[in-house]
Amino acid sequence: RRRRYLLDGRPVEFATSYLPLDIARGTPIAEPNPGPGGIYARLEELGHRLDHFEEEIRARMPSPDEVRTLRLASGVPVIHLIRTAFDQEGRAVEVCDTVMAADAYVLSYQLPAT
Repeated sequence: RRRRYLLDGRPVEFATSYLPLDIARGTPIAEPNPGPGGIYARLEELGHRLDHFEEEIRARMPSPDEVRTLRLASGVPVIHLIRTAFDQEGRAVEVCDTVMAADAYVLSYQLPAT
């Protein structure tokens, strides 16, 4: 699944999600609009109860293709986020590869201390 996100008409993010074919084939996940709640809701309905996510985030300079796709000004870096969703059985049910224009985002997290 590929998506592009706009802010006031400006592209600020694009993402590609990869899901196991044996899970997604023939389901609303494979449709352009998977319905309310998106693919995570569809995964849950298919019995893949989500357990946790792992994220890897890095800031870097964009490739020429990313500069064109996001219409970035010279010198603007990107945030590259890769999120893996795991179900309760420990199976990776989605990997989402996202590139964001760094000047359009603030990433804010709350994490438990223990």
